[in-house]
Amino acid sequence: MEFIKFKESVSKIKNLELPGEEIQYKMAPIERLQELKRKALAMNSVKKAGVLALFYPDVQERAKLILILRKTYKGVHSAQVGFPGGKFEKEDTSLEQTALRETQEEIGVPKKDVTIIKQLTQMYIPPSNFIVQPFLGITQSTPNFILQETEVEALIEVGISHFMEDSVLISKKITTSYATDLTVPAYLLNNHVVWGATAMMLSEIRQLLKQVLEP
Repeated sequence: MEFIKFKESVSKIKNLELPGEEIQYKMAPIERLQELKRKALAMNSVKKAGVLALFYPDVQERAKLILILRKTYKGVHSAQVGFPGGKFEKEDTSLEQTALRETQEEIGVPKKDVTIIKQLTQMYIPPSNFIVQPFLGITQSTPNFILQETEVEALIEVGISHFMEDSVLISKKITTSYATDLTVPAYLLNNHVVWGATAMMLSEIRQLLKQVLEP
């Protein structure tokens, strides 16, 4: 998809009502739903984070979405595909600023180059006790990506046409901290399996894009 056409369409998202948790839950393992519904019980101790779904033109002026493959480490998000972003810090004035700061730190896209189009639906992630606030943003030019080597293993540049194909929706058997051989809904993007919280956020983004992109 040509970026110039995508940019005209995606700007309409700011006026749309969010699909919300209902559409997120379509990409949630059934066994997690009860945990997600209990999020209110942990609000007093919950940590906050901001992440950015960033759309941009590649060198051929095609519309892309950037995802990152995180490094392998001792943690709940080790070696997972996600959005650039991270924990709210004291110097951040808002979670939007958190998302922009972390995106600049992790993949080298300057905060000033990003236009936030919409704040998306918050999500509670039980394993790490985080409330994550996603944002949808766009940059007008091809970024010069610079990876934060301690955090990011690789970039995953997903074409919008590929992302919108029905064939990317799959089921995957996984093992987690709370279940073994669990079959979950997922996306297969650039040969990477994306499941869990990131897939749930992508589900809302995909639903919004369906409303503004021409068939």
